[in-house]
Amino acid sequence: MQNISNIRTDLAVEAKEIWKETAEATTELKGVEAFVRDVQGFRTTVVKILDEDGEKELCKPRGTYVTVELDSYIRRENDAFNRGAAAVAVELGSMLALKDNDTVLVVGLGNDAVTPDAVGPKAADSTMVTNHLVYHLPEHFGGFRPVAVLETGVMGTTGIESLDLIKAVVEKLKPALVIAVDALTSRKLSRVCRTIQIADTGIIPGSGVGNSRAAIDKESLGVPVIAIGVPTVVDAGTLAAELSQEAGVNYLPPEDYRRHGGDMIVTPKDIDAKVNDISKLIAYAINLALHEGLTVDDINMFMS
Repeated sequence: MQNISNIRTDLAVEAKEIWKETAEATTELKGVEAFVRDVQGFRTTVVKILDEDGEKELCKPRGTYVTVELDSYIRRENDAFNRGAAAVAVELGSMLALKDNDTVLVVGLGNDAVTPDAVGPKAADSTMVTNHLVYHLPEHFGGFRPVAVLETGVMGTTGIESLDLIKAVVEKLKPALVIAVDALTSRKLSRVCRTIQIADTGIIPGSGVGNSRAAIDKESLGVPVIAIGVPTVVDAGTLAAELSQEAGVNYLPPEDYRRHGGDMIVTPKDIDAKVNDISKLIAYAINLALHEGLTVDDINMFMS
């Protein structure tokens, strides 16, 4: 039987899947509500962890986790980028509780020199920075929401904990909300760079690959934190366990495979293109959600 705590995944939808696979048929998943809906033609799964029972069962803090599956975008179907950005914007917007002039800080977590970890910085690069424009050129930009962007880097290159950098900016800027974008870990290759998770619980950078840093959440920052993440890697031990289980041969728990494979992770060979594409989609979704009435064409014009 698999133990959720032994399988490296940042996705709540996968934690629920693992629980279902390992629980007895008559066992009830307490403290969790889950349902599926269609948004702009994209399958979206909502998992709500309601109480301590749910936290214990899925090994995640209570809150709402929304996973948008982007298969039609990956297949480059007609208008898939616009629809995908709109779908993620709708789900993100459902978690926002902002007044018209509230300032938002968008944080790109991760290392832009390591492609699988570059989702946060690349999304930050395509996010509309309007904070200075709203206050210094109100006659032209007064209709925009004040949005500031921060790329934290990683402790290995800055020597500073990401949380400490964000706290310093939050204390100065006093935003009503922080949106943190980061790369995640999945249990399955089929979800890598194909799904986006939005959570109102904040985030612990590096937790999926066993390199956890300080939590970035409402408790640590004093303001609400929405985390947006994309799985870009799979832990090799977890993947080996999944593949062997699917084949029905020599199944061992992930921790046993990890003993032989070390701390290796797996990522697609075209990860550069995938990270560039999905990071831009996330950024455009953030722009659409924060600035009412904008279109993708408007964003293209602003960013050009």
